[in-house]
Amino acid sequence: MKLYHGSNMRIDTIDLSKSKPHKDFGQGFYLSDNEEQAWAMASQKVIQTEVGTETLKVYEFDEKNLTAGRLHVLRFDEYTKEWAEFVVANRNRTNRKFVHDYDIVIGPIADDKVGVQIRLYNENYIDMSILLKRLKYIKGITLQYFFGTQRAIQTLKRI
Repeated sequence: MKLYHGSNMRIDTIDLSKSKPHKDFGQGFYLSDNEEQAWAMASQKVIQTEVGTETLKVYEFDEKNLTAGRLHVLRFDEYTKEWAEFVVANRNRTNRKFVHDYDIVIGPIADDKVGVQIRLYNENYIDMSILLKRLKYIKGITLQYFFGTQRAIQTLKRI
């Protein structure tokens, strides 16, 4: 399958240490199976940072790697309470350590206002059912693919 990474800069080699922490599934390299979504992410990065130009990298990923037993994989196929709790735990900025040890995590992308919603949840202004409703991506389910270890990165072949 093809996976896409949208960015505001050219990426020749994937360096996980340059990835930002406290994202939906933690610090790692994120891709989408939706080319349009990846371009939108590239545009968003350019706007947010006011640096660089939109770039898109395309990778080939053999889905057999998900079931071959060599990688620790977690998959969320839809917006669930477990998915929301996982996102909340990973986005917790007070936690300095990794929340999980998965090589690859696949799951829905959260709406862009994640930080605000998680703060409201953590401060008990909204409950889990409202959080879950508000985190759903406005354009419907779009999956994101998190590659969090060098072992996982090695399964990606740049096209």
